[in-house]
Amino acid sequence: MSVVHVVAAGEIGGAERMLVDLASPHPTSPRAHSVALFTPSDALRALFRDAGLDVDDRGPVREGPLPYLASSLGPGDVRWLTAVLERRRARVVHLHTFASQVLGTRAARRAGARVVRTEHSTRVYDDPSCWPFSRWSLRRSDAVVFISEHVRAVARARAGRLLGGEARTSLVYNGVDTARFAPREAPLTDEAHPPRAAPLADEARPLRFVALGRLDRRKGLDLALEALASVPDAELDVVGAGDERATLEELSARLGLTARVRFAGHRGDVRAAIAASDLALSSAREEGLGVALLEAMAMERAVVAVPTGGIPEIVRDGSTGWLARARTAEALAAAMRTAIAAGAAERGRRGRAARARVVETFSLDAMRAGYEAIYARLTR
Repeated sequence: MSVVHVVAAGEIGGAERMLVDLASPHPTSPRAHSVALFTPSDALRALFRDAGLDVDDRGPVREGPLPYLASSLGPGDVRWLTAVLERRRARVVHLHTFASQVLGTRAARRAGARVVRTEHSTRVYDDPSCWPFSRWSLRRSDAVVFISEHVRAVARARAGRLLGGEARTSLVYNGVDTARFAPREAPLTDEAHPPRAAPLADEARPLRFVALGRLDRRKGLDLALEALASVPDAELDVVGAGDERATLEELSARLGLTARVRFAGHRGDVRAAIAASDLALSSAREEGLGVALLEAMAMERAVVAVPTGGIPEIVRDGSTGWLARARTAEALAAAMRTAIAAGAAERGRRGRAARARVVETFSLDAMRAGYEAIYARLTR
């Protein structure tokens, strides 16, 4: 009863971090999980290996349109992956990334395994260059899983006929290990994120926001920096790596924010960054759900966010955080100022409500149970 997760990706994102939790050994799972990996990234390779996952590694691969076509449509990678599936006796092949969809579907069909696709974002439904390939895989998938109502709604609007009836599709929210991401009396620290001294009053020091995730345009960090420029009593830690880092550092300098913004780079463990913050911040232009926000909420950090994609499904304005009134830097800045003015007691109340929301709806156990039900249905 083996499940092989196929990951073809060049960086670490929410899908990859969610997979670590889903595929890690745990006593309630009746199945063996492993990962078939196609990546040029040593950091992603280390993420899976350090987590103790069972990995079949294709070795360093190239990124780009031509390598993608060669991998998806050529004979080499599909032959290698088919051999992995047969050796693992895979009953289910679980696809998590766009670049894995055609490749994984072809190999699964050769190996006689069932195909599960998790839609971590709306990218394949929005991008015309992705859609022809994704559509081919979608027609041949046995189950399609959405990580949020938002992603499901976009997929239904774009590909309702291909998705078929409700029996073939499921909603399974990404889950967070609430024991690992728990509030602590003595916050974890690292060299880049020293603990914050509790002020005697809210005005005693600037509040520190933390933004977690890849540094690419979809995450909208430029909006966060533009908002911060008009919120002088705030600081921002940016935790993550990506192609936009140099551009964002230049924008930070141009806006005069160098003293108030820290680019911490990639962190394998983000708990110290969350513990050193007062509030979590999201300025994403596109977001399927937001694993990083769930992790911050689990550590009792309220969220200030732009109401994008699936974020309003986890951040409740007035209860677990503050949602901006529009998807603009000006609206985000207004929400940040409101959160600062609310005071420490109110931020603490919303932080505690944020953790309760994660425990109730976005737990790791709930995610695992959701996927196990799908695997069981396909293999009975």
